[in-house]
Amino acid sequence: MRPMRLLIKFNLILILVFGSGMAVAGYFASDFMQQIAHEQVLQQARLMMGSAGAVRTYTTKQVGPLLQEHQKRINTFLAQTVPAYAATEAFNYLHNDYPDYTYKEATLNPTNLRDRAVDWESDVIQIFGTHPKQQEFSGERDTPAGRALFLAKPLVVAAPCLECHSTWREAPPAMIQIYGKNNGFDWKLGDTVGAQIISVPMSVPLGIANRAFRRLMFSLGGISVATLLLLDLAIVLIVIRPVTHLSQVADRISKGDLNVPELQVKGSDEISHLAQSFNRMYLSLVKAIRMLEQ
Repeated sequence: MRPMRLLIKFNLILILVFGSGMAVAGYFASDFMQQIAHEQVLQQARLMMGSAGAVRTYTTKQVGPLLQEHQKRINTFLAQTVPAYAATEAFNYLHNDYPDYTYKEATLNPTNLRDRAVDWESDVIQIFGTHPKQQEFSGERDTPAGRALFLAKPLVVAAPCLECHSTWREAPPAMIQIYGKNNGFDWKLGDTVGAQIISVPMSVPLGIANRAFRRLMFSLGGISVATLLLLDLAIVLIVIRPVTHLSQVADRISKGDLNVPELQVKGSDEISHLAQSFNRMYLSLVKAIRMLEQ
């Protein structure tokens, strides 16, 4: 029974060591996974932002010019010629596949009031206005549904924008009929008037981090159990079995059996040295007993 108790002691020590290692690894891995997931979500938002920017450019360079003559003929303003409208509508279709992500072209003085910036969006636009060279800004904010992560890029007035947003007198009459002349005008070339903003609940990166953390810990747990079993097998073969055999031989000798064969010595490790020493002791004991018997 002693060898089994020895194996249990080894297992307890190994479990303590592996458990401590997993706890330390889990502590550092949790924070690392959250950072990776945070950056992963931001990168996804950057791709979506790039897609929205491509739609804006496509609308400005190709769709708008094609529809301008048509607008004049039908004397109706087509919102599809507006880059902001096109980008927002395109993202709404993308939203079906990514329901957690929302997109808005928040503007301080928009033509379409659905794009008017709220307080925190105005602060983001102000940051871009104060730092003209800054092309991206991200952060977290509190919402009624919990913490949210956002990514923003500035909207700067370019020459094509002034065709509709310089003054209401120069804007297309059909647009004035729809949106009125009180909003979306007096823009200046080069001014930062808004920001493209993509928002996503913090539950998304946290969910990614938690799933990755669980997979990591399950993997570490499985590796630890497999390693423990292999170590147990090695301990049994290298230590427990030789010690058990040595114990059995010593028990037979202690009961007066002097016909026990010598232990086989293989290798040159500590167990082998112990077997050699036992053999010498056994031979000396047999000689002494036989001398006493004579």
